[in-house]
Amino acid sequence: MEFKDTVAIVTGGTRGIGKSIALELAKNGCNIAFNYNKNTDAAHLLVKEIESMGAKAISFQVNAASFEGAKNMVKEVKDRFGKIDFLVNNAGITRDKLLALMAENDWDDVINTNLKSVYNFSKSVITQMIKQKSGSILNITSVSGITGIAGQVNYSSSKAGMIGFTKALAKEVGKANITVNAIACGFIETDMTAVLPQEYKDKMIEMIPVRRFGTPDDVAKAAIFLLSDHAKYITGHVISVDGGLAM
Repeated sequence: MEFKDTVAIVTGGTRGIGKSIALELAKNGCNIAFNYNKNTDAAHLLVKEIESMGAKAISFQVNAASFEGAKNMVKEVKDRFGKIDFLVNNAGITRDKLLALMAENDWDDVINTNLKSVYNFSKSVITQMIKQKSGSILNITSVSGITGIAGQVNYSSSKAGMIGFTKALAKEVGKANITVNAIACGFIETDMTAVLPQEYKDKMIEMIPVRRFGTPDDVAKAAIFLLSDHAKYITGHVISVDGGLAM
């Protein structure tokens, strides 16, 4: 089991991409700590599922946009497990609107949840990783941050910010044997895309070379590679898991 006895924090871990990454890591022996915002039942079920695989799991009801919440969660994970090997910054929301119709809170909520959370958790784990002289941070961004998507000025900005954050931090901590990478997701079958009108989905599928939406498992497989020893010489990179959409 490649990740046996390692420890990962996964933000937004109870559904979609975050859940798939948490389960894939656990299946390979990694102990998991994850946060959630509201769905306590989903968090309890995920803890049980991870434990059924033989790994340990802790859930935290923490708003990823809160620096104090992130700092306290990281401290508790460190106290419980003794180390933190991986951080997956996955927490994210959408508030899609044209800019002319976008309220200030639509902007603030998306930037705080999607981008500030990356600062919150990365800042909280980085000192520990530097002391260990090891660690990997993986940021789950989007092709929206690469190409821009109309109606997603807030989301595209947050995801583009994650890409800049990834590259800058990789340059800061590479000498400490810490890698920082990102996955830019295309259209993935999650709760976020489930609400899209079918005619819009059909139009998007026509633009994707592989002619389908991706699955959370497609992203999880790429995440496992980037967190593994096979990717120790890869840092500061953004790998698109998008079926070729952003080529």
